[in-house]
Amino acid sequence: MESSQMTTASEIESLKSENQKLRKYISLVSAEIELSQRVKEIKENFANSDDSKHIITPIMDRIFRIKSEKLDLQKELELD
Repeated sequence: MESSQMTTASEIESLKSENQKLRKYISLVSAEIELSQRVKEIKENFANSDDSKHIITPIMDRIFRIKSEKLDLQKELELD
């Protein structure tokens, strides 16, 4: 078998790691979409309510953390 056709254990581990990072990235994108939709629904259902701000603030904080984590993975995986 030619050496170009052989896959080393380190290459396999590298591919596994990249696969895990891609799965995490997809999960973060999904969570961001879901939380953004939830914020939109809360704003619609609690219009002109002080409660909506208290409910939305921690969700927006989580969305911000997700975006930051997502950006780190984008750079690492060269998805820019």
